[in-house]
Amino acid sequence: MAFESVNPATGQSLKTFDAWDQNAIDGVLQQVQEASPLWAARDLSERCRLLRAAAQQLRERKEDLARLITLEMGKLLGEARAEIEKCAWVCEYYEEHAPRFLADEVIESDARRSYVALQPLGTVLAIMPWNFPFWQVFRFCAPALVAGNTAVLKHAANVPQCGLAIEQTLLEAGFPPGVFRTLLVSSSQTAKVIADPRVQGVTLTGSEAAGRKVAECAGRHLKKTVLELGGADPFIVLADADLEQAVPVAVQSRFINGGQSCIAAKRFIVMEEIADEFIARFQADLEALQPGDPLDEQTTLAPLARLDLRAGLHQQVTASIQQGAVAVAGCQPLPGTGTYYAPSILDRVQPGMPAFDEELFGPVAAIIRVANEAEAVAMANASRYGLGGSVWSQNTSRAERLALELRCGAAFVNGLVKSDPRLPFGGIKCSGYGRELSWHGMREFTNQKTLWIK
Repeated sequence: MAFESVNPATGQSLKTFDAWDQNAIDGVLQQVQEASPLWAARDLSERCRLLRAAAQQLRERKEDLARLITLEMGKLLGEARAEIEKCAWVCEYYEEHAPRFLADEVIESDARRSYVALQPLGTVLAIMPWNFPFWQVFRFCAPALVAGNTAVLKHAANVPQCGLAIEQTLLEAGFPPGVFRTLLVSSSQTAKVIADPRVQGVTLTGSEAAGRKVAECAGRHLKKTVLELGGADPFIVLADADLEQAVPVAVQSRFINGGQSCIAAKRFIVMEEIADEFIARFQADLEALQPGDPLDEQTTLAPLARLDLRAGLHQQVTASIQQGAVAVAGCQPLPGTGTYYAPSILDRVQPGMPAFDEELFGPVAAIIRVANEAEAVAMANASRYGLGGSVWSQNTSRAERLALELRCGAAFVNGLVKSDPRLPFGGIKCSGYGRELSWHGMREFTNQKTLWIK
């Protein structure tokens, strides 16, 4: 098998890499295993210093790294720069807060002294997606590495250069060889890496199907897992919502990163009495989106990352229309070179349609009309996913009450659902389990060891 880096805007092959054989995989796992106790034994202040150096490296190389992201997966160049900045931020956040997050927790008991010490688990395998090829990795590795773990990365097959660039960035920041390595392995080889006794835990950001496979494999070998899977986030618009505020955020949330984001708003649940106005405003903003070369600063609509992803999205849209959804705008691939899909609106979406039941990973907004708040919450929760959600109303107390009723990992009132190093991030139901970011994420891959002394 070969890993091919392809520019989605042009279809041009950029570079290919051969998948590693088992001997190469074993060599890296052995290197990481040998580095693991040395890294864990390093003083926390030294690990923090290297994390700060990683942030500096990211900023110094921002233009080159952002361009690489855009070339490999098609993200708008401005969004790619913002992704690199966010990676630097998460490094700085954990550099600042790790000493407090990792401090012993004293607990009164019948002992003279008892406390919980947080110790690293060892080597963690990170299986990461292509849609945020740097951020998804750094939001895991910043807390995991500073906590004393080592890491191996199995990145998505279409972003091999990003995976190798992350390893090189950390090396240039001063991280010892073997503390973080990128593996060029196929999905079929990944099961052997999970099973390897030199790996103590697994974190996956990816599809629901991939999550089920990883959880099954890791479960057989009793490996700790954290899974961040798909989402079909509801965006509830109450009758008293400020549409001047809500609609631009709705468009941003749905179409950022070409609509290829787990926590993008996907199901817009709108009160019937304002639905027509909401759609008209939404469509007007869509008409301003301009597809083009994502390296061009004037482009505002990026291509999808791969042709097969575009084909799958169109199949979901077509099936939803056949089942009664109304195509308001777009709903078709754009002609010409590249993997572009027209900015799209589907109205009158109902449960049972792919646009309601499945994750639409692309620039398609599903509108669900409801009669009242109770129906809005019921529709929001009538999904097997539970990653994020938002509620829009000028009555923030009422919106907060509804947000608490949403069955998801994060609920925002009058704001864009997003990840933030300061706040825990993750989902429930088929969106996965476990948390990343904040102190909650740091503890996922630590041994929370009880000490009892008398």
